[in-house]
Amino acid sequence: MVRMMLKKTVALILSTSLFMQNASLVYANNITLPDIGTAAASTLSIGQEMEMGDYYMRVLRNSAPIVDDPVLKQYINDLGKKLVSKSESVQMPFHFYIMRSDILNAFAFFGGNVVIHSKLILDTDNESQLASVMAHEIGHVTQRHLARAIEAQNQNSPYVWGGILGSILLSLAVPEAAIPSITGVMAGSAQSQISFTQSNEQEADRVGLRTLAKAGFNPYASVEFMQKLADQTRFMSKPPEILLTHPLPNSRLTDMRNRSMQYSKKDLTPSLDYYLAKARLAVLLDRNKNTGKLLIEDYKKLNNEQAKVALVYCGALADYRTGEYQKAKQQLQPLLDNDPNNIWYIDLMTDIDLELNNNAAAISRLQTALKKAPNSSALQLNLANAYVKNNNYQQAVSLLHRYTFDNNDDVNGWDLLIKAYGGLHSRAQEMSANAELLALQGQFKQAIQLLQNAKGQTKGNQTMISKLDARISQLQQLQKRYATYQR
Repeated sequence: MVRMMLKKTVALILSTSLFMQNASLVYANNITLPDIGTAAASTLSIGQEMEMGDYYMRVLRNSAPIVDDPVLKQYINDLGKKLVSKSESVQMPFHFYIMRSDILNAFAFFGGNVVIHSKLILDTDNESQLASVMAHEIGHVTQRHLARAIEAQNQNSPYVWGGILGSILLSLAVPEAAIPSITGVMAGSAQSQISFTQSNEQEADRVGLRTLAKAGFNPYASVEFMQKLADQTRFMSKPPEILLTHPLPNSRLTDMRNRSMQYSKKDLTPSLDYYLAKARLAVLLDRNKNTGKLLIEDYKKLNNEQAKVALVYCGALADYRTGEYQKAKQQLQPLLDNDPNNIWYIDLMTDIDLELNNNAAAISRLQTALKKAPNSSALQLNLANAYVKNNNYQQAVSLLHRYTFDNNDDVNGWDLLIKAYGGLHSRAQEMSANAELLALQGQFKQAIQLLQNAKGQTKGNQTMISKLDARISQLQQLQKRYATYQR
């Protein structure tokens, strides 16, 4: 699907990253963009933008290595929501994702979707630096820079340019999906027509800095991280590929440094959640062991208690990954005893207990934790998984019905519901849940066919058949509407 879409659109390269833009090299600086508000809205409504975001997120789930770890997802979304709550001009819900990638980048696209590359999280030094990147990307969304880019190309319909921009997004997220016809020359020529202008980037910088400060983070973190990148690449004979086409201009550093001086510097207590998130990423996504080793060395150099605790957690997680469950439990138990409500520890201890067949202990711990944090998506998914592992399928189904209703775009919920219904031998419901998972990945044809097949497994249950028919009709309408972006 991705390859077909790329072949049918103009070959372009677009990144909304805080660090990957070279506004000084973009010819679009000469384009006068409309002011925020009615002009952009007249070309691309909020509803259209959210629709585009929903479609391309489905394609990304099917094509890009999105990280679906429940604890990491909850962390990045909690951090994002904290920033969004202090942002201005928010007109749509935001969703934050982590993508496995060795390229340092982040991008925002239609419908309030923000994707953070795993390497960017690992390369930041503190939570304020990570938050500064996310605040910048939120700024691109709230200022509707994509809509304004489309407005600047008003000779085409928003759906045409939406398809072009969406295909660019996919080529950034999944480089291997790009086709040979996308050459550097073509990309550079087309980029000059629609890339964000210098004023767009400065606006996102300014808005992001204000959001960062209002959310309680260190307002100097943006400059710190931008300077770190500049220092790392200054003497490199060959900078990272994206930095070759989108270098970091000194003008943005100067501008951000001047703006940050308007705020008081904050000396914040290091965030334990941030250190645990980096440790989890390093261990879970480590392909060659180097990432984990480098992180451990970095943590050892830090003189704070949070880094020391994260080192113990990292060791326990590494032991769990290699099947040394008792050793992992011995390391983790003191951390859990000292902080019994910490979801990072509860999640890992649950996995350890399930491997050691201590299912009852895992379920009891999770039930207690959920009473204190009933809205935790990570804890709900952990409990559902523990129910499935313990063959408590009906309890899992009851929990997951509520969860998938509240979080219908979370593949984890549907995946567990498939397993729960499979344990109950409820074939029609199992196929229906599987269809929802396929639909979230943009595979509408397969999802609709599966729902059609599920009707044959209902044993004449007219209520179930009516529900399946209604869902088939909904997916057919989505399939038809989203076909616009494939032409």
